[in-house]
Amino acid sequence: MQFEFLAPYRPQLLSVLRIITGLLLFQYGVAKLFKFPVLPYFANIPPLIVAAGTLELVLGALLIVGLFTRLSAFILSGEMAFAYFMGHMFKTGEPVWHPLNNGGTGAALFCFVCLYLASAGAGPWSIDASRGKS
Repeated sequence: MQFEFLAPYRPQLLSVLRIITGLLLFQYGVAKLFKFPVLPYFANIPPLIVAAGTLELVLGALLIVGLFTRLSAFILSGEMAFAYFMGHMFKTGEPVWHPLNNGGTGAALFCFVCLYLASAGAGPWSIDASRGKS
């Protein structure tokens, strides 16, 4: 089945992917740092999770508006890879490889979406594009 009717909208859909990814990461930063919404697993977080929340808050906001998109997405991709291996795969001490078993599906997906955004850029609906830096 061909979906060529979507082809003219590829640049705009890239911007939508960037905006939604930024919003989702931003919400994790808000939850970790500002405790909103109140979630039990973000109640008393260690300093490493505070650092992760700061990256997600600041760089997620940059992704939303499309400023320094490639750099922000590249850093977030690395953070998500680190989160997958340190926070999910080895959280029990023994390696649990499968994302369904270790709860790391979101981290793995964010890692590769951000890696794609680092490669593809911000799209037309961004500050980067208006500055001619996309």
